[in-house]
Amino acid sequence: MPELVNPHGGGELKPLLLEGLALIDEKKRASSLPRITVSSREKGDLIMLGIGGFTPLDGFMTHADWEGVCDGMRMANGLFWPIPITLSTDRQTAASFHTGHDIALVDSENADLLAVMKVTEKYTINKAHECAMVFKTTDPQHPGVKMVMEQGEVNVAGPVKVLSQGGFPEKYGTLYMTPAQTRAVFEANGWSTVAAFQTRNPMHRSHEYLAKVAIETCDGVLIHSLLGNLKPGDIPAEVRTRAIAVLIEKFFVKKTVAQSGYPLDMRYAGPREALLHALFRQNYGCSHQIVGRDHAGVGSYYGPFDAHHIFDEIPKDALETQPLKIDWTFWCYACGGMASDRTCPHKAEERLLLSGTKLRKMLSEGAPVPAEFSRPEVLDILRDYYAGLEAHEKVEVKLVGHSAR
Repeated sequence: MPELVNPHGGGELKPLLLEGLALIDEKKRASSLPRITVSSREKGDLIMLGIGGFTPLDGFMTHADWEGVCDGMRMANGLFWPIPITLSTDRQTAASFHTGHDIALVDSENADLLAVMKVTEKYTINKAHECAMVFKTTDPQHPGVKMVMEQGEVNVAGPVKVLSQGGFPEKYGTLYMTPAQTRAVFEANGWSTVAAFQTRNPMHRSHEYLAKVAIETCDGVLIHSLLGNLKPGDIPAEVRTRAIAVLIEKFFVKKTVAQSGYPLDMRYAGPREALLHALFRQNYGCSHQIVGRDHAGVGSYYGPFDAHHIFDEIPKDALETQPLKIDWTFWCYACGGMASDRTCPHKAEERLLLSGTKLRKMLSEGAPVPAEFSRPEVLDILRDYYAGLEAHEKVEVKLVGHSAR
């Protein structure tokens, strides 16, 4: 049977998560080490290092790596990497430990131990330069730019030993899978070509269409949901993945789709994030990644197909995972079904354009959603969620009004 794609870098998966006695011993040792509290974004990166999602990295990047990734998408050793994976802290904390020493990395939410890191370098960066290169903007309204500009003044580099998966397995159960686990699922299904479908939204009819197009050319599709933090107004992962599960159960052939989640926060880096998604999907065993309109975008910072073009700009040997580029998709009333600019000859007035933003707006305002936009079974779950939000807001307003009296 043909094999799955190799992990990034051509070797084997490189999970940095300790287990057994090594984990117990390292946790004991970490309790007496100097500490850095990590951000939500850094926590997700740490967990990906732990489970092998960021193979073959051994920790957080040096200044030379940061510079090479920002300016040319290459680390100092020549490895292709599109977005810096860095750890930062404030000057006072950075001054409290020295290079060559170990420090503990703890969760900002609950102070749980996440990792031990051997500090090899402390350095400062030009944050605006990182934003301009990675996000193509320095606008502080961009959520990724805001994240970088608010991070600590000093970056800290070094290899890590990861001690925790940050509660993701407990919260999401079998939905949360490591790269080794997704690869095992693909092999059990007899798949060698697998297309990843990236989503931070519930799947509407356009998403369903993209996944089914991929199934026509690949053995299977991995619907891979982001489980980390989103921007305000986005639909939580537990709601989104439940809606996706209903869609898979009722509208896809058995054993053509697997659903899983991964622990990163969104960076909203558009084209560069599309490359990062393809890179770690290679580690998860995916030979292809579906790239539709405005992949990993936000607002109007990127052109609708910038994420298509960037795959043509990188060296051919940069990634084994290849893009499945799919044009603008919509419901065409004249065609009587889903179509794209490549398949539909009809005018704009015959087309119902679909997007997660539009769907969220209609649902949050209680507006009717056409059946051509989303499956009724999916809408039932989403309407329940928004009804719950509305009820919660009414209670809060009532409580505030009562306390004001």
